[in-house]
Amino acid sequence: MKAKEYLSQVYKINQRIDSKLEQLEVLKSLAMKVNTCYTHTKVSGGNNEKSRMENTIVKIIDLSHEINDEIDRFIDLKVEIMETIHKVEDVNCQLLLEKRYINGKSWDEISKELNYSIRGVFKIHSKALKEIDKILKECSKVQ
Repeated sequence: MKAKEYLSQVYKINQRIDSKLEQLEVLKSLAMKVNTCYTHTKVSGGNNEKSRMENTIVKIIDLSHEINDEIDRFIDLKVEIMETIHKVEDVNCQLLLEKRYINGKSWDEISKELNYSIRGVFKIHSKALKEIDKILKECSKVQ
């Protein structure tokens, strides 16, 4: 895996979590609109049909579990990537990588915060990615 792809994982998982949170809100909204129909309830044996409300609640619970699992993965990956970034020797490279891949800042924001031109930021970024590639190769040799 290349450095940029490796570092971008945090952003992608964060986007996936946001998407699932939106889905959860839609399901919760639907649950509030679901009416329970008591005339179709079977009391004795046979098919035990679940109500719409029950199905919606089960979906909400399942999605909540998925979101929690994603958040756990997100946190673990973020810690791992931060540890990798901290192995880069140049502090400017570390700072740039953290601002871009951990904090999700735009190039313009990074440029202003670090007092570099956009071109200067891209040079540092290129250097930082090369360092991350080296670190990833060394780690894959050890494993």
